[in-house]
Amino acid sequence: MNTTCKTSLFRTLCLAGAVACTAFNINTAFAADKVRFQLDWLPGGDKAPVYVGIKKGFFDAADLDVTVASGRGSNDSISKLATGNADIGLSDLVALLMAKAQNDVPVSALYSVFSKAPHAFYVPSDSDVKSVKDVTGKRIATSPYTSSNVFLPLLLEVNGVDPDSIKLIKADAGALNPMLLSGNVDVVISWVTDTVIYQQQAQSAGKTLQILPWYDAGLEFYSTSVIASNRFINEHPDVTKRFVAAYKKAIEYTWAHPEESGQIVHEMVPEVDASTATDTINSIKSLVYNAVSDQDGYGAFTQERLATTWQWTAKAQNIAVDSFDPESAVNRQFIPK
Repeated sequence: MNTTCKTSLFRTLCLAGAVACTAFNINTAFAADKVRFQLDWLPGGDKAPVYVGIKKGFFDAADLDVTVASGRGSNDSISKLATGNADIGLSDLVALLMAKAQNDVPVSALYSVFSKAPHAFYVPSDSDVKSVKDVTGKRIATSPYTSSNVFLPLLLEVNGVDPDSIKLIKADAGALNPMLLSGNVDVVISWVTDTVIYQQQAQSAGKTLQILPWYDAGLEFYSTSVIASNRFINEHPDVTKRFVAAYKKAIEYTWAHPEESGQIVHEMVPEVDASTATDTINSIKSLVYNAVSDQDGYGAFTQERLATTWQWTAKAQNIAVDSFDPESAVNRQFIPK
């Protein structure tokens, strides 16, 4: 090979290498940060914001690649974050406070989603039970696994109901509403997030239900929150900040456009019915936007309400209130201004 050919070949190889190197650098520079998001239960309208954030590009705009995993309760979500199997997720704040108080799990709450707890009584609309105080002497059905059972004794105490006067029946969650509609029990304990499904079942039976939220009967505390592993927070503070900001936008969009958001959930999780998801989004708006969020700012954890949440939790679990500082469970630095 002559000198001219060698020089030409050398230039070609250098040019190809430069192009490849440039392409690598561009791809590296614009690679989105990955976030493994852990739900605290199955997909549905109450989980819409994360799907809206993906579909509407709020996470993309923040250079985030978010994947979503279903969960089996708050404790499951907390455990997966604590063990490094997820980065950011959802959990009942009460469950996180208990986990921190008992095991000091390396997980923190970042952002309040439900500033009111979703626990509720369900009764037929023609029932003589019009308030929590009216459950005296009634047959009440509940799932053995719901966290509502922890707070039931306190709810009864606050409302002057003798706990010995009620008959508490534990049954599979799927059997609760049929038991109520068939008249086998007088009251059912479930969450406000189940309103749509319960009312649909009641309508099929030619009946309607009345929902009595416990937050109207004195049980005031935080509930569902965005949480994250401390490892992820410490290693990726900027990613955490961008995620919370994008999630906030997704929440706002979800409740501003409930029908579109319900359709988005269905498109991303086909087994979730779009209209049911939409109805759920509408039915739980009071958990998201209410007097608490108006006063304190959406997403905030105030010292006073956080302390109250822990006091209720400690009392329900027979734990000394001063044995744990609830402030150690929250990290407020990522709440958007």
